[in-house]
Amino acid sequence: MARTLLDALLNRTTATPVPFASRSATFSGGLFGSNRSAESQMRAMSAVGTLFAIVDCTSNATALVDWKLYRKAKSGRKEDRVEVTSHAALDLWNKPNPFMPRQEFVEAQQQHFDLTGEAWWVIARHPGVNLPLEMWPVRPDRMAPVPDRDSFLSGYIYTSPDGEQIPLGLDEVIQLRRPNPLDPYRGLSPVLSILPDLDTSRYAAEWARAFFLNSAQPGGIIEVPVHLQDTEFDEMRERWAEQHKGVNNAHRVAIIEHGAKWADRTISQRDMQFVELRGATRDAVREAYRISKTAIGDFEDINRASALAAKSWFAEQQTIPRLERIKGALNFELLPMYGATAAGLEFDYEPPTAPDPEVEALQLTARSGAVAVLVREGFDPAGSLSAVGLPEIAHTGRPAAPAPAPAAWADAVAGLTGGGGNGGIEAAMRWEAVATIDDNTCGPCADNDGQTYRNRAAAYKDYPGGSSYVKCTGAEFGNECRCKVVKRRKTGDDE
Repeated sequence: MARTLLDALLNRTTATPVPFASRSATFSGGLFGSNRSAESQMRAMSAVGTLFAIVDCTSNATALVDWKLYRKAKSGRKEDRVEVTSHAALDLWNKPNPFMPRQEFVEAQQQHFDLTGEAWWVIARHPGVNLPLEMWPVRPDRMAPVPDRDSFLSGYIYTSPDGEQIPLGLDEVIQLRRPNPLDPYRGLSPVLSILPDLDTSRYAAEWARAFFLNSAQPGGIIEVPVHLQDTEFDEMRERWAEQHKGVNNAHRVAIIEHGAKWADRTISQRDMQFVELRGATRDAVREAYRISKTAIGDFEDINRASALAAKSWFAEQQTIPRLERIKGALNFELLPMYGATAAGLEFDYEPPTAPDPEVEALQLTARSGAVAVLVREGFDPAGSLSAVGLPEIAHTGRPAAPAPAPAAWADAVAGLTGGGGNGGIEAAMRWEAVATIDDNTCGPCADNDGQTYRNRAAAYKDYPGGSSYVKCTGAEFGNECRCKVVKRRKTGDDE
């Protein structure tokens, strides 16, 4: 029962591989619209400028990102991972084969993926060595899965340029694909959804080119009322081409002999609206790939803020999904090929865009404030830091009050203020509280009588404006404060 259901879902009756190009063999003729093969999709990149710009942009952005290998943390948090700098899998990823660094490998496979919806990595091993030693990006039109009725997939067939078919095992191939709703073995490309638009763009460009190279303007039909001999016809055709064909001869006045009459048949480029047509085609291609104008270099009507927003959007919506697909292939297909030596390891990529300093500062302020509130409410400081995503910081309590200045330092200060020895310390206290002592003097005023202050700011803090002690309680009994602060005379002035 399970086998019958599987056969129905996969629509497979045999295990014979069906090459991708062969399944499209029934479509022929035309440039792209009627040729849906993987090879045709890849050729479209060099035929349509907008498609080239998009694929080149996405593949370059994906290839420029740096990668690292980590040992997973028991906590499961990324910040607790430990970087691994020496491993055979890391060496292979940094240099997949003797002829390609990682950047070129990623760019090539990403071009395949963006154009056909598939990317294929073929793993090479040396005889007697079970570990992967090389990886090669292979053209999708040369790879064909071998379906299996029992195990879903039994292997792959690679067709070499000379037509030889080479069987490959499951452990020799890694396939990345955009899921195809009609075929679980193959990927789906955005190119397939815009083939007519690509045809339109290419034909419009070719028409414009032919207009300048081949158009014998003025264009139309030459009507001759009599039958021309072959020599007369050939002479007239050659003279016409000589005088009017080509860019340099465009729009020259035509002089027609033998009573011939000119019938205008010209359709101008303006009438055909080729500029608008090609613009609409560019929009259709960008729409299929979800690419903004700024991503491919169109900065019309854009300012710095919108440019930064577009850059961030491109990284989040275009580059990161591509990196995540590669990350999955590395961690779930490549690393297991290294057995126990790769247990607990994982590849991860560096963020494709630098963080915004202003946003980071706001986030740090908000997180710090949240920690302060949590700690004030009695929560554990370390747990509060972890809850808001901040690293643990050793808590040593509030800073202690400043220690009294040593005598040597105090003497130095006194020397600067004109005093010396202990007299200098006294001289440094330049203001003194003076209270009127009688039966109406309150306790706080009497206690503060004679209190000295280092400077005016300190004295006026207790006696705003120079009078009326801030702690006076005489007002409770209907008495006004009669205290004030005065400037002290230096020690020895009375002598």
